[in-house]
Amino acid sequence: MSAPTTPDLLALDRAAQDLLFRAAHTAHTFTDEPVTDAQVAAIHDLIRYGPTAYNGQPLRVLLLRSPAARARLLPYVSSSNRAKTAAAPLTAVLAADVDFHQRLPELYPHRPQARDWLADRAARVEQARFNATLQIGYLIVGVRAAGLAAGPMAGFDAAGVRREFFPDGRHEVLLLLNLGHPDAGDSPDRLPRLDTGEVISTLDG
Repeated sequence: MSAPTTPDLLALDRAAQDLLFRAAHTAHTFTDEPVTDAQVAAIHDLIRYGPTAYNGQPLRVLLLRSPAARARLLPYVSSSNRAKTAAAPLTAVLAADVDFHQRLPELYPHRPQARDWLADRAARVEQARFNATLQIGYLIVGVRAAGLAAGPMAGFDAAGVRREFFPDGRHEVLLLLNLGHPDAGDSPDRLPRLDTGEVISTLDG
């Protein structure tokens, strides 16, 4: 009997595996079909169960729908990302709430003292950025699970975006994310991926 293949060893069926990973790719162009508030809510309802330290959930998502809102963002976006951001059905500004610890008595109730553990702002910012970045990974998979495509972008002036949209000083801007229905013509060839043996090693003893 032959050894099982990778798809056979996974709980998801092959179609779901392809939707979330193998057939999905970073999107640069989208159709004109809008992304609805109901779709965004469904995505969040799925990905909010991803783990974060202290169950802190520091990710905050600001959706820019209107032309006026998008116009405020574009001056801070790199020239290579500006046109596709202007044309995308929806752009999200992804940020970490560095005062996430204020919600810990509610979100981590069995350790109410956890809020005090994060009184130091520098330590808190590090936790917020790390865990919000984890959540961004879940978010991208959630976007794909909704049948949408995601186009994450780091090419922008983060300090400028923070001043423009989060002047309260409690948010660290991490990433921009264009999202929408995938354009059939936007299917670039896959770039190489590392093999399992290049990534995973085992230490015995």
